[in-house]
Amino acid sequence: MTKEEARKKIEKLRNELSEHNYRYYVLASPTISDFEYDALMKQLIDLEEQFPEFKDENSPSQRVGSDINKEFNQVRHRYPMYSLSNTYSEEEIKDFETRIKKELKSDPKYTCELKYDGVAIAITYKKGEMVQALTRGDGVEGDDVTANVRTIKSIPLKLREGDFPDDFVIRGEILLPHESFERLNREKERKGDKPFANPRNAAAGTLKLQKSSEVAKRPLDCFFYALLGEDLPSEFHYDNLMKAKDWGFRISAQLTRCNNLEEVYKYIHTWEEKREDLPYDIDGVVIKVDSYKQQEQLGYTAKSPRWAIAYKFQAEQAETKLLDIHYQVGRTGAVTPVANLDPVQLAGTKVKRASLHNEDQIKLLDVRIGDYVNVEKGGEIIPKIVGVNKDKRPSDSKAVSFIDYCPECGTKLERIEGEAKRYCPNETGCPPQIKGRIEHFVSRKAMNIEAAQATTEALFNKGYVKDPGDLYYLDKDNILSLERFADKSASNLLNSIENSKEVPFHRVLYALGIRFVGEAMAKILAKNFESIDKLAQAKFDELVEIDEIGEKIAQSILDYFKDEKNLQIIEKLRKAGVKMEAEKSETSSQKLKGQSIVISGVFSKFSRNELKEMIEQNGGKNTSSVSSNTDYLLAGENTGPKKLDKAKKYDIKIIGEDEFLKLIRKY
Repeated sequence: MTKEEARKKIEKLRNELSEHNYRYYVLASPTISDFEYDALMKQLIDLEEQFPEFKDENSPSQRVGSDINKEFNQVRHRYPMYSLSNTYSEEEIKDFETRIKKELKSDPKYTCELKYDGVAIAITYKKGEMVQALTRGDGVEGDDVTANVRTIKSIPLKLREGDFPDDFVIRGEILLPHESFERLNREKERKGDKPFANPRNAAAGTLKLQKSSEVAKRPLDCFFYALLGEDLPSEFHYDNLMKAKDWGFRISAQLTRCNNLEEVYKYIHTWEEKREDLPYDIDGVVIKVDSYKQQEQLGYTAKSPRWAIAYKFQAEQAETKLLDIHYQVGRTGAVTPVANLDPVQLAGTKVKRASLHNEDQIKLLDVRIGDYVNVEKGGEIIPKIVGVNKDKRPSDSKAVSFIDYCPECGTKLERIEGEAKRYCPNETGCPPQIKGRIEHFVSRKAMNIEAAQATTEALFNKGYVKDPGDLYYLDKDNILSLERFADKSASNLLNSIENSKEVPFHRVLYALGIRFVGEAMAKILAKNFESIDKLAQAKFDELVEIDEIGEKIAQSILDYFKDEKNLQIIEKLRKAGVKMEAEKSETSSQKLKGQSIVISGVFSKFSRNELKEMIEQNGGKNTSSVSSNTDYLLAGENTGPKKLDKAKKYDIKIIGEDEFLKLIRKY
């Protein structure tokens, strides 16, 4: 066989095998037997070995994976992967529609999708071929698991003929069907290994295996539910997914377009009843506004799209006895009552403890020691007590009185007006608060000081680390005095601390543990204030003008920088070389430096998120409401009338998309 003949035969076999994968996984209508499929695959593998110059990482033969053991790289998502807001009642869905109708001033149509209980994935395709697959991660960055995803047979490596864009991202949910999960657990038990608790854990664990050859042995599956890119075939979500099915992607047959809430409710009721008949786990239904233009108009909060919501099904419950209640103090000083339970099996795991949330919840449930209580996993993850079987209540039971003093340091607890929790105000003298702040500081998503995560308590108990700043002044002798530390492990800890000085400013902000400042908010603050000094000097009005910063967050930031002890910690970190300023992006300019811009309406050339990014890249600030401090109102189609009125009132310049682009010289 000549090279040209081999090339043609290899291409023919690849196309045939890809077509059979499509018929099997997407259409559920195979046309050949497994034996015939395997015979074609063997022909392909033999030819590729004989003619290695025609190797292609997207060949169906590459689904066997590799034995190379490697760490995963973190890669930034082109389109951030937001979380969905959850709801548990039809009334909340009605409230969702009321909010969006008020903004849209029209009746939206929806798509309804099953909410799969698996692992989210975002896959980039260029010129019809898979190039990269990322896990959700923190929504901004995810792990590059491309090699593992290539082994999943229901995910196309090359697309069929069609009108797909040259470059796009498709999102889906990787899952393990029930039958495959049970087979996998039988195999683990046969080998004497601990079985997986549930299919979702099994799918997540499989996707993070370091050897793709091991991933290939496990029958993962995937359904796709979102298409993102610049040149999509349709302006409607549902239509684009139907197109994606033609290209070779597995789209759920249960995907439905709904014209009104009555049809949405019918869809929910149908799948709440029929969920047990499905060959895989779902935990709810996702409802999305179908029109992309309307999605753009509705926009996002810091964490979630305003145009979508997840309706969660009733969680699995179990009844067991409440043995005792103890109280935990968190890093913010919040005191949480935790129920100690007679162990009970629930959603695949053994539950011994459950949250009681706060004092009000104890009173609302009237829960007492010795009661038989109903426990469920909130969102299928965190166990909580949701009810009491009072028919089984002991006759001598007594109501629970919430503690008045901190169980750790004895300080009298306080309750802040408008909040349900009680707090220990002894921030600098209460051991679990101090340890909790240090643990948060060294955590992966914060400073990522890996070697310190297991030794925080020992360092604190020895008196070597009393606040996060002390970590940077440890010496080797300090560490060697701890149990189980030898020369190499001590060096690893010191190296990890040194490496953390390269952590970007927004993660340093998150690591400081300012109340109400999570990962997303830390990024917003870093972009708008650029340095710790500018943030420390910010006024209340400056803070609340910024998108997504409310009065509660603003006040918390002001309170943090009023505390002299916090300023001392910041100074320790600064002297140690921790980054206290945001690095300038290579593409950034200062053309909008000091300018506050409000965006409103829908735009033809760019999405609102893209325009916000341009403002930030050019040194400007995105603010959510028009005030006398606003410099420009960037107005698109359907701009809010209140914003227009305020802009005129304060004599603020109103500009359109083209004028904005000229402003930053981006033609």
